[in-house]
Amino acid sequence: MTDVSNGQWSRRRLLGNAAAVVGASAAITAGGALTARATESATGPAAGPAAEFPAAKVAATDPRYQDLVRGMNQRWVGRPESVRVVDSTAQVLAVVQEAAKAKKKLTVRSGGHCYEDFVFNADTQIVLDMSEMTSVYWDDKFKAFAVEAGATLLDVYERLFKVWGVTVPGGMCYSVGAGGHVSGGGWGMLAREHGLIVDHLYAVEVVTVDAAGTARTVVATREANDPHRDLWWAHTGAGGGNYGVITRYWFRSPKATGTTPAQSLVKPPAEVFISAISWKWDQVTEAAFTRLTRNFGAWHVANGAPGGPYGSLMSFLKLNHKSNGEIGLLTQMDATVPNAEQLLEDFLAAVTEGVDIPHGPVTKAMGEHGPMPEYFTPQRMGWLQATRYLGTTNSTLVDPTLRGDYKSAFHKKNVTDAQIRAFWKHLNRTDLDNPGAMVLLSSYGGNVNTVSPDATATVHRDSVFKLLFQSYWPSAADDAVNISWLRDLYEETYAATGGVPVLDDVTDGCYINYCDIDLNDPAHNTSGVPWYTLYYGSNYPRLQRIKATYDPANRFNHGQSIRLP
Repeated sequence: MTDVSNGQWSRRRLLGNAAAVVGASAAITAGGALTARATESATGPAAGPAAEFPAAKVAATDPRYQDLVRGMNQRWVGRPESVRVVDSTAQVLAVVQEAAKAKKKLTVRSGGHCYEDFVFNADTQIVLDMSEMTSVYWDDKFKAFAVEAGATLLDVYERLFKVWGVTVPGGMCYSVGAGGHVSGGGWGMLAREHGLIVDHLYAVEVVTVDAAGTARTVVATREANDPHRDLWWAHTGAGGGNYGVITRYWFRSPKATGTTPAQSLVKPPAEVFISAISWKWDQVTEAAFTRLTRNFGAWHVANGAPGGPYGSLMSFLKLNHKSNGEIGLLTQMDATVPNAEQLLEDFLAAVTEGVDIPHGPVTKAMGEHGPMPEYFTPQRMGWLQATRYLGTTNSTLVDPTLRGDYKSAFHKKNVTDAQIRAFWKHLNRTDLDNPGAMVLLSSYGGNVNTVSPDATATVHRDSVFKLLFQSYWPSAADDAVNISWLRDLYEETYAATGGVPVLDDVTDGCYINYCDIDLNDPAHNTSGVPWYTLYYGSNYPRLQRIKATYDPANRFNHGQSIRLP
């Protein structure tokens, strides 16, 4: 994968005559004529990479079609009229204009990880496939790193780190596309130390459609005097598919003081420790399970503030269904901080305190990670080596039979005893036999919480850990039992607040990148709190106003897209 990506980088690094020219934004009128509009900003970005191929139109009779009408989750397979594989902003602009003129429903795929049917559904007529727009390069005009929307996370990390020694604090999974991940407020292994990936977003390029049906390319920056700054803000946590088609991002850390590439983004640690331990399910008592879960939450409540010796620690408590055979704890920590090894040992001791059963190596696949027995003793390794390993260790996400369902919650305070009892009850149910069903508790907080809730569209800025409720399975015949099990687990966990984690003094809503259409349904969300409040809190009205400005005809929409005011 790395060698192929580096080949793509080298081919696309020559910046040619793409549609966007310096100081101008391209537009196609409703009649189809290509025009140029002066930007409202004083300066524009460098032109994007030249296209290497004309846009490909793939219809249902084409042998490529079946591979291009699905993402990772095989529950969602589309039947669009065509899929358009594009390679430049100019090509995106032309396809968007064509769809707008014909009034055809268009959706966008970058990495294919959307958890719901927002890309591949019965209403979609054109799918815009961004997966070949993968360039990552230094833009000397913006003094920022440009990342095209189809670039996948591991390729972004490899390029930034190998060439310049810097990174962005994005997600763990290697194949997630930048387009959706960034716009949804992506987080990852460096979040507690460096915040969210959107906290380093300088600018975004979006192809929008105005009320007259004219498609245009807009570059929006975080500069206070940028007339399009609201559009930049909307892409710091609203999620994809709301305002237009994202073609490029630019990243520059807000505290960067230099103007060279090496000075413009954060640097990852040179080395990290990775630890993985497990408990055998057949030895786990309810008392031990309760103590372990409570310990993990309590540690994060006590250590959720930014800074301190544990500022770089990220950990994941994997409460797998009993049929998995094990419960796991995966931890990464900066190995270069003083006394790092002892700090890691102290963390493991705090989480396992009072858990009166032995722990051992991880010998089972858990969620997106495979068996990790060699990490029972913490291993020290280079940051990129660890990032590559954790991002690619499991075959789950390349399984062509993969089906899944997901739900989320942010927590400001520890899970309650009643919630732990709900975990225990449903993880022990015998009507489900699925090693891929789990509750995942993940570290959060730290420097994520140094940003004001209204500074970006990501409102969740006072949580200390996050929960992902998920189930993977291979057959459509098992859809009903898995979906029902997950609903029962989630709704009982948050039974005291209407079946969802409302925004109160304990929980803080849900994560848009783990989208969950059940939040729209009063049969499953009885809280009276609408789905958009769970995702966006008090930021939602502003997101709606921006929608009215940049997508006044609501051409970009899905089951949980931003609604017009």
